[in-house]
Amino acid sequence: MVIKKRSSFLGFRPLSPQKLQATIVKLGASFIKLAQVLATRADFFSAEYLEELKNLHDQLPPMSHEAFERIFAKAFPTNPFDSFESTPIASASIGQVHIAYLGEQKVAVKLRREGIKEQILADIVIINFFNRLFRPLFSYYTKNSIEAVLSEFATMIQEEVNLSIELSNLQKFRQIYHDSGVTFPTPYEAYCSQDALVMSFEEGYRFDDKERILAKGIDFKSIITKLVDFYTTQMLINGYFHADPHPGNLLVTHKGSLVLLDFGMVKAVPNETRIAIIELIKAANEQDYELYISANKRLGTIAYEAPNAQLASFTQKMFDIFSNDNLSSQSMQLLAFEVLESMRNMPFKLPSDAIYILRVSAIIEGLGTTYIENFNGIKDILPILQSNIPKALGAKEGIVEALIGQIKEIPFIAKDMQIIVKKLSEGSLSIELSKAQIEWLSKELKNSVKPTLLSFGLILAGFFVLLYDESLKNIALLLFGFGFLRLIYK
Repeated sequence: MVIKKRSSFLGFRPLSPQKLQATIVKLGASFIKLAQVLATRADFFSAEYLEELKNLHDQLPPMSHEAFERIFAKAFPTNPFDSFESTPIASASIGQVHIAYLGEQKVAVKLRREGIKEQILADIVIINFFNRLFRPLFSYYTKNSIEAVLSEFATMIQEEVNLSIELSNLQKFRQIYHDSGVTFPTPYEAYCSQDALVMSFEEGYRFDDKERILAKGIDFKSIITKLVDFYTTQMLINGYFHADPHPGNLLVTHKGSLVLLDFGMVKAVPNETRIAIIELIKAANEQDYELYISANKRLGTIAYEAPNAQLASFTQKMFDIFSNDNLSSQSMQLLAFEVLESMRNMPFKLPSDAIYILRVSAIIEGLGTTYIENFNGIKDILPILQSNIPKALGAKEGIVEALIGQIKEIPFIAKDMQIIVKKLSEGSLSIELSKAQIEWLSKELKNSVKPTLLSFGLILAGFFVLLYDESLKNIALLLFGFGFLRLIYK
């Protein structure tokens, strides 16, 4: 990220996209997970790097037999299984999955890799060290985006290595989305711990097993529609979503049903972020300039102080992309990269809440293109999003329900008005600032105060030098004069 805009930096040349991917895999779990998150960030990487990073997977060799024996003994002091296959059916960076039987019940057992928690914590320290080292080289907006990415990543990956948290996520998902039409594994809580997760074994084909799925005559357009609709419900209506829907975590049954696996990476979206995203989609589709800019600023993707005139060109280009019915998925991606490239120096950043939403969107688009020719991540998803916008904003399904809801709100609105009038008369009405406004004020205050403090520091240094040694009065005068002039002409 430091040297990608230059041919070399301090004698070092940037790695090629292929070499970067190979190096990340060699570095292990934390760096693979971080790169998977960054694979959605066109403001950090150019198109050829992003294409390579999207191919990253965390399928690694299984634990050694000795490590497996130690983890199994730790997780299950008393072996509860009638049979257990020691060779895993899947092995990733955080853990590996085995087939076992509780009586006649076939179960999947996920075991956490030995020492993975300690490795993750050490990796986070290393990543944060290099961020602090190179932070001065980034622009104000870029360094904020990087801070958001690393902070969110550190929180998520520490939760992901605790299988007790994954158990809790699975239980919550089963409760919230029990009527979604999507199948989730059934956990066996009595046998679960931080080191092991025991759940029902779900049968199905991997989402990317195109040959076998099509051979079963499954209508894949309905599958994609169901998947997009389910994720729209998760992200925009309930604000609680599965943030890692890669092909290995999605199964399709022989009846065409969806099965969702692996709940280590689950994200809750704050209500204000959810509403801002909905309004952003609505504004882009309706080409509402004011709402589009307002939603971006409340989402945090555009800095609060950014002048609207500066954003006019960017917004028009985005509207052109949304409204062009002749664009293919590939040409739309190229256009989007061109827009982002031309706007690198503008006050854009990405809040932590939006990072995983973008990642999920990119993954789903990739899944769509696997089966539907010329699948378009915006054109094909937008109608489903549009149909869910009223529901996401809390609208009732029927007119009578909506009217009843509005009538019920009247006493609360009247009470709020009474409080506002009272505070106005007392002169105690306060105004709340948004997080973006506070951040902008903090930045402006820092930029204003820093030169003044530096000027007074130079003036005081002049006095100190003079008191220390009168023979250095020329140096003292120079320091004093420079500080005084800086104070006057700052």
